[in-house]
Amino acid sequence: MVYEFLIDTYETERMKVLGVWSMFSDEDLVRRPHAEDVRGRSVVEQMVHQCVSENLWFCNMLSIDVGAPPLPEEETRLEFIKRYAEDSALRLEHLKQKDAGWWEEEVAFFDVGRSRAWIMARRMLHTSHHRGQQTAILRMLGRSLHSTYGPTADTGGLMQNKAPTIYPYQDIDELIEKEAAGATKIPLPGPGTKSATERPDSST
Repeated sequence: MVYEFLIDTYETERMKVLGVWSMFSDEDLVRRPHAEDVRGRSVVEQMVHQCVSENLWFCNMLSIDVGAPPLPEEETRLEFIKRYAEDSALRLEHLKQKDAGWWEEEVAFFDVGRSRAWIMARRMLHTSHHRGQQTAILRMLGRSLHSTYGPTADTGGLMQNKAPTIYPYQDIDELIEKEAAGATKIPLPGPGTKSATERPDSST
């Protein structure tokens, strides 16, 4: 099916969202990019936004309602992970049942018309945007980063130096199981002996 790439991408996006959430600790939920500036979402507000926003887009624009509340009853890190994992899995199953005509049909995107394929691509870009904000917060907190797309400074540095891609867990089931049991992620090697950035001396 011509739009299967969107389904495949959404399936990997689920893992990327949850992988980033797993890199935070419970104590991080109230942290903001700048502690005294409420304009920047806290970690828990990022999680709330992801769950609520994605639910609204799927219900109102893609006509996919999984019949579940978008937020967990208890707003803890693990409960957010479990809630989003369950709801996004159901959305994925709905998407797998859609034919090309459904993807190409024009529907309302806020105040304009767009195809569902366009809306789905835009939804995943929106998710990626917020995931980037969250990884920036992790760096501000001094945390190590597993991969979300490719290598990071903590998985070995730069791609051109053949640094590996290392996700925190192999799949979502393992992520939930191990996070519930104390968060045993795949170990990170660190940056190694070469620079982890393209311009290591640019600040001087």
